[in-house]
Amino acid sequence: MKKIILVFTFIISGFIAQSQELKWYTDVSIATDLSIKENKPMFLFFTGSDWCGWCIRLQKEVFKTPEFVKWATDNVILVELDFPRKNEQSEAIKAQNAQLQQQLQVRGYPTVWFVSATKTAESKVNLNALGSTGYVAGGPQVWLEGANKIIKK
Repeated sequence: MKKIILVFTFIISGFIAQSQELKWYTDVSIATDLSIKENKPMFLFFTGSDWCGWCIRLQKEVFKTPEFVKWATDNVILVELDFPRKNEQSEAIKAQNAQLQQQLQVRGYPTVWFVSATKTAESKVNLNALGSTGYVAGGPQVWLEGANKIIKK
């Protein structure tokens, strides 16, 4: 009987962990189309995933919490714009990330920009900056309060 309960617990834990996985896009054009379709702002996370201590800390303390998962699912389209030192990236992703870094004048990591996307009659995409933030001490509640102030403008 104990074995059955233990196996059942592991199965349920697996489903819970799976349901908390977020979809992070790396291709801004795909995220833009989804942002327009769902009428949600994009969450552009500028990070150095394999070297930036504050980026790793922000992910651990905020982005991997159940509160953030629920909030992000309901409110934004997640985009990771990574600037790794060790991990390989395609040239197209490197160029896209560098262009957005320059366009939004990102000078440090982690930086999160919230932008709304619109398409013109000529199918040109415009990104309208709503505001930015970075690492904020205090856990997910404090971080989400600041994020809500930005996206609710």
